[in-house]
Amino acid sequence: MRENNYRPSRWLRAILSLAVLSAVGAEATGGLPPFTEVAVESGVEFVHFNGMSGELYFPENVGAGVAVFDFDNDGDLDLYLRQGVLLGTDKKMADALFPPPAGAPPGDRLFRNDSFGGTEFPALRFVDVTEASGIRAESYGMGVAAADYDGDGAVDLYLTNFDANQLWKNNGDGSFSNVTTKARVGADQWSVSASFLDYDGDRQLDLYVGNYVDFRLSTHKPCYSESSAQDYCGPRSYNPQPDRLFHNNGDGTFEDVSAVAGIAKEFGGALGVITADFNLDGAPDIYVANDQLANQLWINNGSGRFVNEAVLAGVAVNMDGAPEASMGVDAADFDDDGDEDLFLTHLRRQTNTIYVNEGEGWFSDRTLEMGLAAPSFSYTSFGTAWIDYDNDGRLDLLTANGAVQTIEELDLAKDPYPLHQPNQLFRNLGDLKFKDVTAAAGSAFEFSEVTRGAAFGDLDNDGDTDVVLTNNNGPARLLRNDVGNRQTWAAMRLLEARIKRDALGARVRLQRPSGSVLWRRARADGSYASTNDARILAGLGAMKKSDPLAEVRVEWPDGGSSRFLELPVGRYLTLYQKPPVTQ
Repeated sequence: MRENNYRPSRWLRAILSLAVLSAVGAEATGGLPPFTEVAVESGVEFVHFNGMSGELYFPENVGAGVAVFDFDNDGDLDLYLRQGVLLGTDKKMADALFPPPAGAPPGDRLFRNDSFGGTEFPALRFVDVTEASGIRAESYGMGVAAADYDGDGAVDLYLTNFDANQLWKNNGDGSFSNVTTKARVGADQWSVSASFLDYDGDRQLDLYVGNYVDFRLSTHKPCYSESSAQDYCGPRSYNPQPDRLFHNNGDGTFEDVSAVAGIAKEFGGALGVITADFNLDGAPDIYVANDQLANQLWINNGSGRFVNEAVLAGVAVNMDGAPEASMGVDAADFDDDGDEDLFLTHLRRQTNTIYVNEGEGWFSDRTLEMGLAAPSFSYTSFGTAWIDYDNDGRLDLLTANGAVQTIEELDLAKDPYPLHQPNQLFRNLGDLKFKDVTAAAGSAFEFSEVTRGAAFGDLDNDGDTDVVLTNNNGPARLLRNDVGNRQTWAAMRLLEARIKRDALGARVRLQRPSGSVLWRRARADGSYASTNDARILAGLGAMKKSDPLAEVRVEWPDGGSSRFLELPVGRYLTLYQKPPVTQ
């Protein structure tokens, strides 16, 4: 995550693609800006505090994430926001360069969604219920993974921290209990992103934890920018740490199987984690975005072990053979060919990267030809996702931006926090090309902040994808989508057999009356240190709203499949996996 290492050859080639990167007009959204920022008016008054005191401690620059999840099972998405603390044992709040607002409560915050329907734009309303929930998370927060690990029908929270991690069990009555010690998942390394997955097919959700570098306050060292001024260190100033894989024993405890599974033998400096079946063999794999070291693609052999095949698969480094400062990551089938493609965010002067899955887990770096290199070259990006923001049936991209080292132009202008950058929105044109449409995206994209986490989901259940952004040392932003539901859409929650739990990893094939097909995956992980809506939401473009889907086929995580015919669109459905028939 250091900004003075880049490949000029890639940048020179990126210049050639500028001709196809002019901003698209507002015709894509009917003349309306696609998003409106409504955090404060919706009740989400949250300001992140990174504890900056002038010492330039490494963790100040990394967090934090956010989760969108339904903790109270009322059918809408609630919010969980991570918070920082002042670093250093001899520091006082008066030492903070940017102290939190007066009266701001310490620690993470849980906001319950109490929204109600409006007219053209449904009204969003959130209420802070942290105190009633019993959650007391006052460590230096990084990321959050949300899933029902114990199969009781309530979504739990795993919190990654600069110090020991925590597991909070959802009691199902609006309260949570800290079960970290009992569960044996309180890893004390610096962790950023984590993901729940059932890697061995025993119908228990296991836990993958991405660890960053071995930084401690006692090992803090001075680092310098290109101008020789003291600045934040990058990851290569400290030793990377191995990730950890915890097997769910099914009795409320986990076992660290990192060594036996093969995970512990490679160190990467993980910042982003995504799980999907990349080679379509029926077993979930794990892709890890590492900072300034080669990324890892852990292929699941189906017997409890993983092999890192990133080099052979073409996703360890970029087209120049160089590792990049990977932060955020997402996987989806953006080209509608039935397999999962990858998108990664990086530092300025590196460009973001798209890896296209050519089938069975073999990838190619197609960033330049798709028009994504040049517009990302000047930005440092963290949170991201493939989202169909206008519901035209094509997956677009959003990137959350903010530098990690001083931007010289801002510093010369005496900016007090010279790291801020605007976020970006890229529209999928449908011909394996993307356009930067940020200029037409309205006032929600005019903020210049130090954005890190990004979570994506339909907060108001109106059929389009909203976005929650966290800003390092700044306010949370809530981007309400105002245009997507003008086109036809289908949405569904997938629940596993016998367990009222989201079928994470399930793949859905949606066939429209015209015969055209879309593939979507139920997932909550990805982005950067954040948790997304686990439900399926698919834009269907110009398809008539009165027509049903011709067929929906669900490939469940345990290898079973279900077929549904003539499903209605324009509403949320719940699809249950039927348990196997016993003789």
